[in-house]
Amino acid sequence: MKVLFLTPWYPSERDAMSGLFVQKHADAVRAQGVDVRVIFSQGWQDLWRQWRQLKSTWGLPDVVQLNVIQKQGLLVLWLKKRYGIPYIIVEHWSGYLPENGQYMQMSAVKRKLYRYIAEQAATLLTVSTRHAQAMRDCGICNRHCGRINNVVDDFFYKESQNGKDEKRKTLLHVSCFDERAKNVKGLLRAAKTLSDKRQDWQLVLVGTGVDYNEVRAYADSLEFPKGLLRWTGELTPHEVAEEFDKADIFVLSSNYENAPVVISESLAKGVPVISTTVGGIPEMVSRQSGILVAPGNDNQLFQALNYMLDHYGEYDRTLIREAGKQYSFETVGKQLKDIYEQCTASE
Repeated sequence: MKVLFLTPWYPSERDAMSGLFVQKHADAVRAQGVDVRVIFSQGWQDLWRQWRQLKSTWGLPDVVQLNVIQKQGLLVLWLKKRYGIPYIIVEHWSGYLPENGQYMQMSAVKRKLYRYIAEQAATLLTVSTRHAQAMRDCGICNRHCGRINNVVDDFFYKESQNGKDEKRKTLLHVSCFDERAKNVKGLLRAAKTLSDKRQDWQLVLVGTGVDYNEVRAYADSLEFPKGLLRWTGELTPHEVAEEFDKADIFVLSSNYENAPVVISESLAKGVPVISTTVGGIPEMVSRQSGILVAPGNDNQLFQALNYMLDHYGEYDRTLIREAGKQYSFETVGKQLKDIYEQCTASE
């Protein structure tokens, strides 16, 4: 089977983290024996050029997977009308969520086009039911809808080879440092309040991004006691897994989210989570795997951090890892392959 992925987000030399979840879906499907090719483009001319070049060497796909409804949606419509090639949509964009609101800021013509592209798909998949509801609230529907998880690399499921810091408990944060979405400053404010009460911990902040320097400067202005913050910058996925091995608690303080891969990775590693009640996160984190707080509530976040530092050992890491198995390459890859086969069988 030949499957073409179309996406405006994908890891590149300029940004190794952008669209990493799309790449992992492609890798999971390849592991099931599917011949997958990816066209990554943000401009129409480049998209069309890549398609013509791929068609001349690879031929026509059996199915197209549209990752995010953008300009690529025009190409999938044309492929369906011209060649009868079915397409599915795996939508990741948080712009439909009311906390984000970017979809409703589009022109009426563009919103209508998005709706038509969604209606014509064989299946519309989202990575959380909350996201699916947000799309329905925007008028984007399909007769066949479903949920598909993001993928966690297999090495996140391996037992830890790193010893933990016996002197300090480790809080881990991993993000793209986009302040509008991730609210790292809110986490820093809560951590500063925590530092006034106790200093038996260290907060490790992994990643980089558009607001990284601003966040670093903000942290400096809070004047944390020496040694409480550790900044790693951007790390490889294997290095991120090593940081999870050393972590006692994972923290994500987002203002809005869809279904963050970093929470899936934390569950795969058996690390309890503190996060916010936004997007699909309440579907991922239960009382058995962590604590959820209201977005933007620094005091609730501080209270959760303070409580978890004393009680993280009471969480059953084996049960947390069990919950994380649904994000494995094999599980998600098989689910996508089954969907492709259903699409081709019904055409």
